[in-house]
Amino acid sequence: MWTAVTKTHTGNVRTNNEDLALWDSELGVLVIADGMGGHNAGELASRLAVEALYKSLQQTASGGLEAADRLREAVTRANREVFRTSKERPECAGMGTTMTVALVEAERVRYASVGDSRLYALKNGALQQMTRDDSLMGALIDVAGIDPAELEHHPMRHLLTSVVGRKAELDVTVDELTLADGQMLLLSTDGMHGVLPTESIAAILRADQDLDRAAQLLVTAALGADSKDNVTVVVARYSAT
Repeated sequence: MWTAVTKTHTGNVRTNNEDLALWDSELGVLVIADGMGGHNAGELASRLAVEALYKSLQQTASGGLEAADRLREAVTRANREVFRTSKERPECAGMGTTMTVALVEAERVRYASVGDSRLYALKNGALQQMTRDDSLMGALIDVAGIDPAELEHHPMRHLLTSVVGRKAELDVTVDELTLADGQMLLLSTDGMHGVLPTESIAAILRADQDLDRAAQLLVTAALGADSKDNVTVVVARYSAT
């Protein structure tokens, strides 16, 4: 059994919220997205992407496809919908969105990510980032082996190398993990993890087992750390009984 809560806040600076989060217990899907684009196109991009992904997962729920294939197809459809709209509407040219999505079934989690929104797993009190950031910093970490802590304040840390909707086609990688009873997942946009150290995030999750309070504490902590962005989180827990 899975339980989850979503929390979002416009933030300390912005007047609109381009983030979007979703938890659907029937489909077993957790989603977080962070849109970008002028003239409120970021809000549209994240909404279109999540809606297209959700519709795809609904349509393939009883079709016999493997979960990984369903997830890959859903993200692909989301990408095509955002890209199509950006080409049809001049005011939306160049819009896009990050997207991190997890399909949960009992203890198994299949997940995919585009951009720099993240999926974390809390195991034995330690917080592990499961997704790789599609960013210049992510590439430096992978290729050059640079310690992520050295790049936390790099002026180009937010430069993304891949987002949903910027290109007609998108390569989607699906990974998998298995959780034990009581373990937690966290999905977040960079308005949260971009300002809070990993250990601070882990400490909040360890300290409060109530998902709603933990999620609110994460948002409050990010705002208190002077986040300049929208702040959105999804906190989920797997229970074997």
